[in-house]
Amino acid sequence: MLSNIFKQFIAETPVTVMARGLMERIFAPKRLDDLFENYAQEQYQQDLLFSSQVDLMSLVVCGIQPSVHAAYRAKATELSVSTTALYNKLQGIEPRVSQALLRETMLDLKDLIKLMGGEQPNKLPGYQIKILDGTCLAPTERRLDAIRSYAAKPLPGKALVVLDPIKQLVIDVFPCEDAYTQERALLEQVIARVEERDVWMGDRNFCTAEFLTSIAEREAYFIIRQHGSLRWKPRNEPKYIGKTKTGKLFEQQVQIQYGDTVLSCRRVIVKLLNPTRDGDSEIAILTNLSPMDASAATVAELYQKRWRIETLFQTVTENFNGEINSLAYPKAALFSYCMALIAYNILATLRAALGSVHGVGKIAAGLSDFYIVDEIQGTYRGMMIAIPPPEWKPFEAKSNAQMAGWLHSLCVSGSSQTLFEDAKRL
Repeated sequence: MLSNIFKQFIAETPVTVMARGLMERIFAPKRLDDLFENYAQEQYQQDLLFSSQVDLMSLVVCGIQPSVHAAYRAKATELSVSTTALYNKLQGIEPRVSQALLRETMLDLKDLIKLMGGEQPNKLPGYQIKILDGTCLAPTERRLDAIRSYAAKPLPGKALVVLDPIKQLVIDVFPCEDAYTQERALLEQVIARVEERDVWMGDRNFCTAEFLTSIAEREAYFIIRQHGSLRWKPRNEPKYIGKTKTGKLFEQQVQIQYGDTVLSCRRVIVKLLNPTRDGDSEIAILTNLSPMDASAATVAELYQKRWRIETLFQTVTENFNGEINSLAYPKAALFSYCMALIAYNILATLRAALGSVHGVGKIAAGLSDFYIVDEIQGTYRGMMIAIPPPEWKPFEAKSNAQMAGWLHSLCVSGSSQTLFEDAKRL
């Protein structure tokens, strides 16, 4: 049974209660500590458990605490280590652990969105669309001893991120401690994750003959912008298809060769009405999808909507604190960034829950990420004082079906409707 104060917060700020309930569910301590034991190769748990580090960092990346040190002070009575020991632990979290944390928590959130019916429309039914893009973490303020004599701020790392545009979830991440590594050098890791009937979308940085042929060999598909350096052979001349909102559409058949493998695919050309930011007057998109499954117009539309992943990066850097400038050590910086991606996934699940009640299209158009995050940040700390951690424990044991039902029930409340109406007026 929920206490009266619990019910009052549900009535006044359901989205904050939903966020905390989701965090309690996916960050169950035993689950996180078991995950660490399974994936860590160098570190070990002793006085400071991995679950405690996740709990602390979640407060920082969500903007509930302004810094790691502030979060430590807020949790000092629960921790038996010094701040030095905490930072040493954060500096040693292996990227494979951070990667596994995102993958593991994503699975529950993905299932919840499906159970609630909060998915976006799919232009390619029967296919799993995956948008791939890369990001470099922002330069840090605090310098390591080895580079204090250099004027430039250090770059703590980079990552390739995979977005599921139907569920609006980050479903994978490929972190790299060397910020100066080319994105293409990480594609071998991506190829290992390609599954049958995937449709991989990406910009021209990922357009290599090896990547395209490797996707096709795994009975998967791609919609990737052509890079100028890619070698290809035309099988026919471009054929005019018609007009779109952005320009004139052409299509031709081409061949790409990598080693002994020859790949036949389609080349869709959009002669743009307005040049891109880079001044390009046309874009060429390569795909091995058949015209029956995706017309040239559909291919062009899907590619041109890959900007959704840019919105993800903007949310992570502007609405969440995913790039903590005091964490110059790559492992710590990548851990905090993966935590911010998980925070984004929680936000996406909240949006899906609201969309399942008020309409997915209405929520996408009328409720900004900023507004939801601002609502949570403004009430979370006070809520956790009024409702202590033990009262949240029952959420750990809830099944996904029970969680989906609970989230749905909060979204049909009057205050949930008020949240949506207030946001539209901003």
